[in-house]
Amino acid sequence: MKINLKLLLLGLCALSFLPSALAQVTVVRKDGNKIYLDTSDYNRAIHTGDTFKVILSQEKLTNPKTGKDLGLVNHYSGEGKIVEVQPLYAIGEIAEPKVAVGQEVLLQQQAATQNAALESTDATAKPVAARKMISYDTLEREIISAVRTNLGAAEEEIAALDNKGNVVVYTVNGNALQQTAQYKLPVGYKSVTLSAKDIMQSGQEQLFVVAYKEAERKISTFVLKLENNDLKQIDSLPYFVKELGCGQDKEIYAQRPFIQSDQPGNAYKLKYEKNRFQLDKDSFSTRHNWLSGLNRYEVEAEDIENLIYTAYNGRLRMQLKNHRFVESPALFATAPNRVKYKQEILSFYPALQVYGPKGKATLAAIQNTTKLGLLSEQFGQYNGGKIHFLTYENGSLAVQETVLLKGFAYDTACTARGILIPQVLPSGQTVLTEIYR
Repeated sequence: MKINLKLLLLGLCALSFLPSALAQVTVVRKDGNKIYLDTSDYNRAIHTGDTFKVILSQEKLTNPKTGKDLGLVNHYSGEGKIVEVQPLYAIGEIAEPKVAVGQEVLLQQQAATQNAALESTDATAKPVAARKMISYDTLEREIISAVRTNLGAAEEEIAALDNKGNVVVYTVNGNALQQTAQYKLPVGYKSVTLSAKDIMQSGQEQLFVVAYKEAERKISTFVLKLENNDLKQIDSLPYFVKELGCGQDKEIYAQRPFIQSDQPGNAYKLKYEKNRFQLDKDSFSTRHNWLSGLNRYEVEAEDIENLIYTAYNGRLRMQLKNHRFVESPALFATAPNRVKYKQEILSFYPALQVYGPKGKATLAAIQNTTKLGLLSEQFGQYNGGKIHFLTYENGSLAVQETVLLKGFAYDTACTARGILIPQVLPSGQTVLTEIYR
């Protein structure tokens, strides 16, 4: 068998850059040997010194015997270097006259930069044993989201939403989970997230299941209630609904999706009046972020409610009382839960949990690890993760402790005693783990 050496080298060159091709990065301006790159959808941190190549042209690769389309071969520029990083764009320098506006770019982080970032994250981490945790029986499902709830079937219950659109209720007995009820989302809906609270003030909680229907480009929240040991849908809301807070102190907020292209609107507290669910006047700006990857808490001081969210540049970002922002040192913008909306890919980040004394709060955030060589369009390709515990100190968000996970996590929930994490294993099974806070 003859091997086309030129095509082989081009293929190897392309593969060497695939790990960083997590989202499209485009040249939007050229000024001499400087080019401006749109990095607003890139879900890893970018640093000065990172290198890149521009895709100058592409050609179709076809098997001459069978006529089978084998995809595209990219022809790259020489290597360029990032010299400046801004929240939504980066500036690079490259000695390549053929680079033009509109061309795509493949970024490649320097190994030293990546290792330094990981070392700075984990160097001060306390031993894993510093936190007590409990893991429940392995579930033969890929769990998207899980919450501790009180639906009235047992003293301790956990409700879980899987990637097939099933909502399952389990009773908890030590480490064992026994299934007691199940509900299936309507056909065509993709699971997004799950919340629970007694908004109706009926004495038992309701479940709020967020799902996306790609055919109609619509996000809905299905409201479920346990009746006669069976989950029943009692309402459907045209909002994105998510719980913020821990245990009995959690609140349910809703936001109108797609108010501006693919962006969601402000968050309103959800209430139940006149026999229907509706939005309260209590609201706050999410800065067009989905409720799945943010929180609001008095972190900076007892009388200041700070907005904390997962930023596009890969870090946690907190808005201060002077309207400035501080960021975390680690990378968090990894979202295995994605949907396609028109020509966009929407990322629903794992929930960001905040708890503890006001003014001295702790943040708990998931950092998933992607499988190398996979593009962002190939959903859910992750092989592990961590949960970081951070505090706000001396004007920055500092990692105090890091716990390694057995798998990756779509979402988390904050309970009265800890952080509930559905860890999806390489086998597709899930281990529900509660790490005490």
